[in-house]
Amino acid sequence: MFNFVLAHPVSRGLWARRAALLAAAAVLLVLTGCMYPNDRLSQNQGAPKEAVRNVQAAIDEYKADTGVLPIKNSTPETPLYEKFILDFVPLQGKGYLGDIPSAAFEKGGNFYFLITDEETDPKVRLMDLRIYQQINDISSWVQAYSTANAGKLPKGDEAYPGFYYVDYNLLGKKAPTIVSSYSGLTMAAMLDEKGQIYADYGPDLMQAIQKDGETSFAADFDLRRLLVERDVFVPVKAPVYNWVDGQPQAVS
Repeated sequence: MFNFVLAHPVSRGLWARRAALLAAAAVLLVLTGCMYPNDRLSQNQGAPKEAVRNVQAAIDEYKADTGVLPIKNSTPETPLYEKFILDFVPLQGKGYLGDIPSAAFEKGGNFYFLITDEETDPKVRLMDLRIYQQINDISSWVQAYSTANAGKLPKGDEAYPGFYYVDYNLLGKKAPTIVSSYSGLTMAAMLDEKGQIYADYGPDLMQAIQKDGETSFAADFDLRRLLVERDVFVPVKAPVYNWVDGQPQAVS
């Protein structure tokens, strides 16, 4: 079950880690799809993607008829890619959708269906609740550690300026396997100076950028958008990324 609680100097080590990120992204084209267990691969590809197409057709028709989107209320503080969760009740109640997809949380599945680009071109996307729960679990470990250690954070190596990998040895925990919905590869968890926990989508972003061959981004362009445009998943618990010195960089 899911339990919800809704320019710096760069060190030599950081450059080495970024070089490793580039190398990892380069082999993603070969490895993509080969790293999932069979059940996870199936869950993340076929059935949910077909469900997204069906739900997209339903919300397009619903909005054309009613002028509004069937979404649940959120607060201004809700993160961008958790904000507009789809409400299946009006879709079903008014006959726009028969059954709720089995991939949906409401039917015991692993995904929230949500809407992105709600004001311009509404698109149905999937939020992987397994990643959400894993990051929440790590957050609870970090909070407990910080409370017991006078506010100290379990910082490991620097991931990006102001972001650090989680030191699980300090927590006395085994690092969880956080699997990317995009590539099927394991993602690292990292924390910022405030102890906020994130999943690192840097390798997935580099893969997307290498595939597209586009590297001319505005300094403040949020690279997460590349992932949302390329696939049906949103980057769960991802920080904002900008393009800095030829690489995706998490920013506060």
